[in-house]
Amino acid sequence: MQPPVLRHHRRLLMAGAIVLGLTGTAGQAVEIDFRFPAENEGLADALRAASILREAKRDDQSADALDLFASARAEYGRLLGALYAEGYYSGVIHVLVDGREAATIPPLDAPDQINQIVVTVDPGPPFTFSRAQIAPLAKGPELPGGFAAGKRARSGTIRDAVTAGVDGWRAKGHAKTAVAAQDLTADHPNAMLSADVALAPGPRLRFGPLRVEGEQRMRENRIRKIAGLPDGKVYDPEELQDAAERLRRTGVFRSVTLTEDETITPPDLLGITATLVEEKTRRYSVGAEIASLDGVSVNALWMHRNLLGGAERLTVEGSVTNIGAQSSGVDYRLGVKLDRPATFTPDTSLGFAAEIGHVDEQDYTADLASVSVNLAHVFSDRLTGTLGLTYAYSEGRDQADDFRFQNLALPLGAVWDSRDSIVDATKGYYLDAEARPFLGFDTTDSGLRLTLDARAYRGFGAENRFVLAGRLQVGAVYGASLLGTPRDYLFYSGGGGTVRGQPYQSLGILVTRGLEDIKIGGNFFLGTSVEARTKVTDKIGVVGFVDAGRIAVGDFFDASGDWHAGAGLGLRYDTGFGPIRLDVATPIGGEGKGVQIYVGLGQSF
Repeated sequence: MQPPVLRHHRRLLMAGAIVLGLTGTAGQAVEIDFRFPAENEGLADALRAASILREAKRDDQSADALDLFASARAEYGRLLGALYAEGYYSGVIHVLVDGREAATIPPLDAPDQINQIVVTVDPGPPFTFSRAQIAPLAKGPELPGGFAAGKRARSGTIRDAVTAGVDGWRAKGHAKTAVAAQDLTADHPNAMLSADVALAPGPRLRFGPLRVEGEQRMRENRIRKIAGLPDGKVYDPEELQDAAERLRRTGVFRSVTLTEDETITPPDLLGITATLVEEKTRRYSVGAEIASLDGVSVNALWMHRNLLGGAERLTVEGSVTNIGAQSSGVDYRLGVKLDRPATFTPDTSLGFAAEIGHVDEQDYTADLASVSVNLAHVFSDRLTGTLGLTYAYSEGRDQADDFRFQNLALPLGAVWDSRDSIVDATKGYYLDAEARPFLGFDTTDSGLRLTLDARAYRGFGAENRFVLAGRLQVGAVYGASLLGTPRDYLFYSGGGGTVRGQPYQSLGILVTRGLEDIKIGGNFFLGTSVEARTKVTDKIGVVGFVDAGRIAVGDFFDASGDWHAGAGLGLRYDTGFGPIRLDVATPIGGEGKGVQIYVGLGQSF
């Protein structure tokens, strides 16, 4: 349907002409002139964004006359929709193709050559609501504040209000709520719009059986178990969303779609169909980081997403770190983990893990081994909790003597993650907290280890091109003596994960054993980092940062403790799946010297 060209005799104030050059059929330049209202820059921006002729310029540098003519005829509808979205219902739109109104040119008489297109918009006055009514409404939902008499009558506000009304009934179990009638009347002389919408809630429904389509290797009974859709319970759209998210979370499926039946199964059941597309069963990944003093770190992962047909995930992961480090030897580890989703509840996963490794630090070397079982429960899309049981063994030697540690731990953790991106956040918070009580055997003390990693992000400006990011790390061991605590439970500071610019794990505690002073980790740790991130282009960003850390014994600010700090500049290059990071840092407090360079994938935190 061709949008009407409304003709009014009003003076039109034109913004400065926007001229775009296109190449016509014969290679000549085609001038496209946009004349939008100068007094309303916001509306002018909305019209520019909606213009299909501007899209034609961006998408095709060699558009021919036929394509341009088709775009010109479609321009009316696009611009009319933009006017309605801003509350203008008396607009006058002209699209002149070489002086002729595009809407009046028959499609079969399309010009074979175009020299100029002039797009003119006179929006007319903004409309307000004379009446804004949606009924009946379920108890609970609130309509948008702009949907009220006297407010600007934007078409988007009406859509949002209708959506809120329908969603309110669906949340009460009325899945087939629909718009029964609508009366939208524009009073052009008074620039007012009356909006009256009637809803038909329909019957209250219950979930029917879940049907499954598209599965290949997954067992159907496990799909239903993982989805956790409450068969026979009152319909709830949030339950439907949760079921889809549980299936996606397994990593087994490339695509998950849950569709409601068009018809109701008597007496009140609504069937749901899960349409699935499975991923490849195996996944591989390799990563690396480079630091000038800490050396090279590499890691590799092999995963089977669906080992036994029930979304069991087998992961084999290994790493070799500090290759070529100046202050320590090479560390390595190898771990195997098996996770099974939907164990006990649809949101609970059961995992088994085993790991062996070797560490060669500046102050000690040790062989490590551990086995564990853990439960992970997803409370919401932001909150996850974990509970585990771990046996850990380590045997090695420090600068004074041999040591052996073994303990049984009961780690209890929680993660709150509201970031908008895992690898390049511009807003939100991340909190990772763990309490790990441990029971020591033989010469190992018993105690409690607490850790907290808190991060916050705040973006500023258009598209959050400037971001402030902050991080606070806290660690403490209570109840166990310093020398009776497993070495890998103690805390160090320095290096890419704590204080850039300071050598890796360079800050610890000096203790006397026999006739020698040796350095080990502390049982209290504070670390803080602040970054200012700025995008110079869409792909390239610059970062300024300051890090500081403190290690102590007894309490966080014990006299035996000490601070050190580092600062520097960095570059980021956006690859599309995460930024490549290059940081150059130097000490600004403590005993570190020289400049250190860090290269990796993703922001530093």
